[in-house]
Amino acid sequence: MPGLFVGAIVVGSLAGSSAPSVGEYLGGWVDTTVLVLVGLLFFEVRFSELRRIRSAPKFLAVALVLNFVVIPLIGWGIASAAFGAREPALFVGLLIYFVSPCTDWFLGFTRMAQGNVGLGSMLLPLNMIVQLLLYPVYLRLIAGGQSGVDLGATAEVVGQWFIIPFATSMLVRYLARTLLPRDWFAWLLRVVGAAIPAVIALLIVQLFAANIATVLGHASSFAVILAAAIVFFAITYGVGEAAARFARLAYPEKALLVMTTAARNAPLMLALTTVALPGQPLVYAAIIVGMLIEFPHLIVLRSVLLRHRPIVHVVTGDERRILRTSPIDS
Repeated sequence: MPGLFVGAIVVGSLAGSSAPSVGEYLGGWVDTTVLVLVGLLFFEVRFSELRRIRSAPKFLAVALVLNFVVIPLIGWGIASAAFGAREPALFVGLLIYFVSPCTDWFLGFTRMAQGNVGLGSMLLPLNMIVQLLLYPVYLRLIAGGQSGVDLGATAEVVGQWFIIPFATSMLVRYLARTLLPRDWFAWLLRVVGAAIPAVIALLIVQLFAANIATVLGHASSFAVILAAAIVFFAITYGVGEAAARFARLAYPEKALLVMTTAARNAPLMLALTTVALPGQPLVYAAIIVGMLIEFPHLIVLRSVLLRHRPIVHVVTGDERRILRTSPIDS
């Protein structure tokens, strides 16, 4: 998937630099692509899982505190050290990327790491709702004092672009689930999941084609973004491990916690930010560059978690599985 996004950057950059009229045309379709992307993301989220939240209060409390208090503070410190007031647009984009926990692909990596996918399905819609409610607040705090960023009626814009795709997606999902056979509905969910990366790639092509000149003018800053993202992921991994030990989480919950604190919600944040902060290509570019390094990081993280997972024995007679380690991975 990182290769898909790198290819999208290359295609968009070539299109915008070689044929500015093509770049302008592609840029004119950004709003449409954003609506499609947000609608697909909402369609994939199972908000029905929210009714099961009371079954795991300790884990959910730890995950919410990390995702919406501790991680944003870490992200603010790293983004400030990387750019601060020197490059306000890049600072805003990088910090928007850091403060938004993932609401989709972290669950797939949790499954590959043998984490608690069922619990993750409860956390997923909760992450979505909380970050959407906090997004206007984050923008006021992050971008309110930054020169060159015109917030305008941010809360109103975000509300309009959230309510319409959300209502449409929920209606379509309800009708599809009601009218289609179960196998067909499951197939539709897989198609939507497979379409999301392609739509993200299309959005990246459009953004780079329309704004390549501005982006190339700050090309040297992207190495700083990559370094900042690497530092961010290293620190959040350590924080997730420490929190899992402190809360005495079993391995499946620990793997889920590490994944949800590592993965970021770049697609939704990219979509909303292009609407809430129009005409800010450097903000968008910072989010995209952070997203490029995220997938290789999650792949490495999966390997690290599996290598340190508890050893499981099957006891002959009663077929019980007994962990040779303590409740937390030591």
